[in-house]
This record gives sequence, C-alpha cells and structure tokens, in this order.
Amino acid sequence: MTNEATIEKMQRMKLHGMARAFQNILSNPMQFTADEMAAYLIDSEWDERYNRKLLGLLKSARFRYPASFESLDYRPDRNLDKNQMQRLLNCDWLRKKENIIITGATGVGKSYVASALGNLVCKQGFKAIYFNCLKLFSRLKFARAEGSYEKEINLIQKKDLLVLDDFGLDILDGPSRLSLLEIIEDRQGRKSTIITSQLPIKNWFEAIGDPTIADAVCDRIIHSAVKIDLKGDSMRKIYPKDSG
Repeated sequence: MTNEATIEKMQRMKLHGMARAFQNILSNPMQFTADEMAAYLIDSEWDERYNRKLLGLLKSARFRYPASFESLDYRPDRNLDKNQMQRLLNCDWLRKKENIIITGATGVGKSYVASALGNLVCKQGFKAIYFNCLKLFSRLKFARAEGSYEKEINLIQKKDLLVLDDFGLDILDGPSRLSLLEIIEDRQGRKSTIITSQLPIKNWFEAIGDPTIADAVCDRIIHSAVKIDLKGDSMRKIYPKDSG
C-alpha cells in the first residue's frame, strides 16, 4: 500500500492528527523504532482530539474572558488568596459538586476569576456555560412565552459548571425568582455553580426579593460554597484592556 493510500484511509477514518503526523514524518524523515513510531502517531491523534474537544467546550461555554490561572494578579490589596486558588486547580470542588461565590466591588476582577475557573474546568474535559444574570433571566422569560423554557432549563442543568455573573444588579421579579430557584434546586448536590456579585452575601435576600424563595436559594448555595471576596482598586484602571 502506498503512503498516499495510507493517509487517505487515516483521513477517511477521521484520524486527522495521525494523518498530519504521518505526513510530517514523510516530509521530515526521522529515525523511529516501531514502538516510538506508534507512540508518536497515537500521541498526535490524542492531542488533535483533545484540542478539538477543548475548542468545542470553550465555544459552548461562552466565557466573558479567555482568562487563565497564570494571568491572575495576586497583589496583596486584592485579597485574592493564591493558596486558596491553587487548591482549586485540581477541580476537586467540581467533582464534589461544590459551589463558588465571588464577591467584590465593580471592576475588581470577579468575572475574570470566574472565567479563569471556567476555562480550567473545560481544559479538564468538563462542560460549562456562562451567563450574565440579567441576560439569562430575560432569555428565560422569552423562552416561557415562546414555549422553549424547559429546553433552556435542561440545557443549563446538563452542564457540569454554571457561571452566573453579576448577580443582584437588580431586584428579581416573580418569574426570575422562580427560575433562579428551579435552577439552583436542580443543581444542588448534582452540579457546581459559580456566582459573582457586587453585593455582599448578606444582601442577597433583598436582591432576590421574596423572603421564602431567598431563604431556599441561599440555603442551597451559600453554606457549603467556597467564598472569594475581592477587594482593592478597579482592575480596569490598572489594566485598561483587562479585568484580571
């Protein structure tokens, strides 16, 4: 069988990484033992599939920033504990279905830290999705009217990680409160959620607007959550093109 036929069969079997690696060997002859050749081809295919899957996960998640742990700013006045963040690197919190709450004034980098955590989750092969809270609840209201509400809720619940950004910017109305409760209740003990908010946790009851629903939501989210309370000056002043 010719090399061209071998490459064609690889491509037809969708072994695109392996095909490129084989073409690279042909154009840049290298000395391989049989086991080295097999390892090189398999590793190339593995990397190809991992990168393709990762791109799909990141595209589906739609994080606000392409943030990474390596780019986080740990200056003392930010109150961002590097040891705490390092403990989150292995994603055990996600496997244990734990939540994370990130609070702080506008501009201190809450969304950036949440995006860094979300990108980390995707790199480990988990499914995530990001929403700005105001846009999410508007979307769900429209879905109720259109008849696609259950589809939207099911999409959210299938994700290993849900990021709710900018929670509490406005007091929730009745339908939004019920949607929030349904989302949080369905995820409790099954999936993880990251919530960012300018409001201190003690003010969340007021933002939710109904004492009974607020109590139910907060009871399911707050007590077992990892808490990150950012402080300091706005990162937009320090890094005009970034919020890390």
